[in-house]
Amino acid sequence: MTVVSNRNYSSFGSAELEAKTHGNTDDALVIRFRKLLLEEVDLAELSKLDANQRRARLERVIAHLVTREGVVLSTSERNGLIRRVVDESVGLGVLEPLLADPSISEIMINGPETVYVERRGRVERVNATFSSNDQLLQTIDRIVSTVNRRVDESSPMADARLPADSRMPRGARVNVVLPPLALNGPTVTIRLFPKAFSLEQLIGFKSIDRDTAGLLALCVEARLNMIVSGGTGSGKTTFLNVLSSFIPGAERIVTIEDAAELSLDQEHTIRLETRPANVEGKGQITIRDLVRNSLRMRPDRIIVGECRGGEALDMLQAMNTGHEGSLTTVHANSPDDALSRLETLASMSDVVIPFTAIRDQVNSAIDIIVQLNRTLDGSRRVTQVAFVLSRRQEEFEIVPIMRWDPERRNEDGTTGAFLRYPLPEKLIHRLRLVQMQPPTDWTVTA
Repeated sequence: MTVVSNRNYSSFGSAELEAKTHGNTDDALVIRFRKLLLEEVDLAELSKLDANQRRARLERVIAHLVTREGVVLSTSERNGLIRRVVDESVGLGVLEPLLADPSISEIMINGPETVYVERRGRVERVNATFSSNDQLLQTIDRIVSTVNRRVDESSPMADARLPADSRMPRGARVNVVLPPLALNGPTVTIRLFPKAFSLEQLIGFKSIDRDTAGLLALCVEARLNMIVSGGTGSGKTTFLNVLSSFIPGAERIVTIEDAAELSLDQEHTIRLETRPANVEGKGQITIRDLVRNSLRMRPDRIIVGECRGGEALDMLQAMNTGHEGSLTTVHANSPDDALSRLETLASMSDVVIPFTAIRDQVNSAIDIIVQLNRTLDGSRRVTQVAFVLSRRQEEFEIVPIMRWDPERRNEDGTTGAFLRYPLPEKLIHRLRLVQMQPPTDWTVTA
């Protein structure tokens, strides 16, 4: 989907300049003024202030200390020193300017000297490094401690969701792997949740055409079960959030996710999130546990952030037993692959079911598959919308409703077009069963 991950509120240049300034600031000066700062401030008093007030107070104290110590610096060097001391004292050090850059959607740290970011769909290395391995470990500890997690040699992996704040308006998901598992040194991946987009915005990005968008909105209202399929970073969760916005507000919705990214506006929404095991290996709550429990919560719709295991069988059964109009995502490269992958995932449950019975469940449950792809230039797009024709234990059969043709030449000389196909009779029949009329302005262009 085009620019779905773009948090575009300001330029990247300023953040890159700040990172360079951090790199040019003398580490010895930073350590020196951090020690002086600890001697000057009253930690008990600081704890009573909110984050912005605390930062402003520390900046004033450090500016006074720099003047008192007689350190000769240019204005930019002085500002860089003050910013870095504050960042390392109460913030996340060199990550602060990257988190402040709205164009960055992901930060990848491969040891103390290597930092990559994803900006507007492209991965690039940035000029930001940690002064030492210890500083990186200290930053990791500060990140995971905010969500009461611990990561060390005895528990060298951690996965957590960071709450939203001024730097991360919608929060973030962080994954940490420490040596000896990570051979390059402490490895951190921070995925900044993108802001919610409307269907109109996606149409403006040319991620989907208006006619297909209107049809999908109608299918959601008509309670057809839908799968959003795509690869990593293709925009599945963003599009799932857009589709869920068309669920009527009077319905009771239960969302289930590994890390809560969905942001629904409907008032009657219950959000559930998995929980990892504690340091003793106990207390884990999986997506499958939550899906099973959600069936006892009287949901009108169930939305699962991603099916990746045995919970696929529970999701299929829910779709087949009175929870029509449910939505989920799956990792797959095409609509055909999505059905096959659901079949495989359902077989991974602890219930032994013949493959033919699982195929029966898939054919009965799934109505629409929306396929997303990310192109080489980083843009995201709906490349196919398909309707499932097969029923019971038949071989999977789907028909395209819309397909993106990247080689189609347009009248204005550009290439790439959304091709629309005739609506299947079964789809038209399903819409009329719930007293909804199929779109009269659907134009076949294939």
